[in-house]
Amino acid sequence: MRLTVIGGGSTYTPELVDGFARLREVLPVDELVLVDPDPRRLELVGGVSRRMLAKAGHPATVTTTSDVDAGVTGADVVLLQLRVGGQAARNRDETWPLECGCVGQETTGAGGLAKALRTVPVVLDIAERIRTLAAPDAWIVDFTNPVGIVTRALLQAGHRAVGLCNVAIGFERAFAEMLGVTYDQVTLDHVGLNHLTWIRGVEVGGTDVLPQLLAEHGAELAERVEMPLSLLQDLGVIPSYYLRYFYLHDVVVSEQRTRGTRAAAVAAIESQLLDMYADPTVDTKPVLLEQRGGAYYSEAAVDLLASLLGDRGDTQVVNVANNGTMPFLPDDAVIEVPAVVGLHGARPLPVAPVEPLFAGLIGHVTGYENLALDAAVNGGRSRVEKALLAHPLVGQLELATGLTDRLLAENAAFLPWAR
Repeated sequence: MRLTVIGGGSTYTPELVDGFARLREVLPVDELVLVDPDPRRLELVGGVSRRMLAKAGHPATVTTTSDVDAGVTGADVVLLQLRVGGQAARNRDETWPLECGCVGQETTGAGGLAKALRTVPVVLDIAERIRTLAAPDAWIVDFTNPVGIVTRALLQAGHRAVGLCNVAIGFERAFAEMLGVTYDQVTLDHVGLNHLTWIRGVEVGGTDVLPQLLAEHGAELAERVEMPLSLLQDLGVIPSYYLRYFYLHDVVVSEQRTRGTRAAAVAAIESQLLDMYADPTVDTKPVLLEQRGGAYYSEAAVDLLASLLGDRGDTQVVNVANNGTMPFLPDDAVIEVPAVVGLHGARPLPVAPVEPLFAGLIGHVTGYENLALDAAVNGGRSRVEKALLAHPLVGQLELATGLTDRLLAENAAFLPWAR
C-alpha cells in the first residue's frame, strides 16, 4: 500500500510513523510518501521516520517530495494534515480576534473562519489532483482543521473522504484507564459537530457507566475539559474541551489576554522537536511530542485506514455526512458521531434524539459552517461578514463588520479575491 501524507513535514508525522510501526499487522504499509513544501522539514522528518521504521524492523520505504502530483500518484490513501500559512498564520488567528473582544482560536470563531478560508481552496485543489492521479478507489482522510468544514467541502465536491479527530479516542482511552478495562470494551455515545461534541453515555458490558465516571472521576474530567465540575454534573454529560469557548467565552478571552498564544507555545515545541529529529541517533518518538497535541492520532488513523481498506465493519467516531442522522440538520452537514466503517466508507449509526440544549447550538454552528464554506469556495467580503454574523461567538453587526475588516487584512496574502 502506498500511503501519502500531505503536510508530511509536520512534527506530528513521527506520531503517525510510530503507529504504523507498532500496528503493522493491522495496516501493512509498503511505501510512506511525505509531501511538504518545506525542504528542511522534509529532510528532518523523513530522516527520523526512516530510522524509526528501521528500528522497528518495518520494511516500508519513506519517500519525500515537495511535488504534490508526484506524491499522490498511485496513492491508495492520502492523509491531509496541512496548515496553510504555518504557525505564523495560526498565531495571528489567535491574536487579532482578541483585539476585537472575541476568542482567539484556530478552529472556531473568527480565527477558525480565517483558517477555513485559507485552507479549503488548497485542499480542494489537492483533492482534484488525487482524483486524477491516485488509485481509482483512493481514500482521503482529513485531519486538517477545521475538520468539519474541510470534510464537507471534500464531500460536496464528490471526493471519497472521511474526517478524523482525536478527541473521541482520547476520551475512550482515558475512560478505559479510569475504569480498569481495555479500550475496546468502551463504547461512546458521542454526538455533535467536530470540536462541538458531548459524550452522553459511556457503555461497558452493556451498562452506561457515565454516572459512575462523573461520581468517581468528576474532578479529573472537569479539569480535562477546563470547565466547572458543577456544569458536568448539571448537564450529566462530558462536553468536549472546545465547548469552553462557548460556555465560558468571557473567561477564556480574559485568560487569553494575559498569556501567550498556543501557537507560540507550539512553535517553540516544534523547534525543539526538529532539533531532535536532526540527531541521527534519534530513532523513536520523542516524549516531547506528547506536548505538541494529537494524542492517539496514530491509533485513530491506523484504525480508520485499516477499516476503509480492509472492510472491517467496526464502529469508530468520525466526521461524516449527516444523511438524516440528526433530522434537524441538512443531509449534507458533516457531523461527528459513531459510524460503521468499511470499504463503503463511514455510515453513521442512529443516535438518540439530541437534547434541545445541545441541538440548538449544533444547528446554530451548522448554519455558520454553511456560510463559512460558501465564503471559502466563492470568496467575497459579504459572504465573510454573513458567516461571522451567523457565528454564535460573534453575532453582532458592528462586531462582525470589524472582524471582517481584520480577517481580510490579515489574510490578503492567502486570499487572491481579497487583495
